[in-house]
Amino acid sequence: MHQAGFNQYKQQRTFIQTGTILKVVDNSGSKKVMCIQALKGRKGARLGDKVVVSVKEALSGGKVKMEKGEKSKRVYYGVVVRASMQRGRCDGSEVKFDDNVVVLINKQGEPIGTRVFGPNTHELRKKKHLKILSLAEHIV
Repeated sequence: MHQAGFNQYKQQRTFIQTGTILKVVDNSGSKKVMCIQALKGRKGARLGDKVVVSVKEALSGGKVKMEKGEKSKRVYYGVVVRASMQRGRCDGSEVKFDDNVVVLINKQGEPIGTRVFGPNTHELRKKKHLKILSLAEHIV
């Protein structure tokens, strides 16, 4: 198979846009959220950008609550900490992950949860999300 045929079946890595399902990696009680709007950029959100999300799946007893039979009326803000779209760095390296992941924040920009699981990128430092970095397990 030649090169053009191979690229046709390759998985597309795109921006996080309206309707994208994201995983939550903090202990706020939410498991899955859906992006309603990217707050920066016309195409969508990338690493470190803020998004408006609605809760699709939540644990019982968490800070983020969903009533029984409720179809996601809870709206929160989130910061993208891992994205499957690759991002170039100043030193020439590139970073990308297997999944799209957010951490839920309040209106003041502080995380709702008290722990952040998994690796986070140091691009969050440039976007002034230092509180999320201080809660993170690993910084890549």
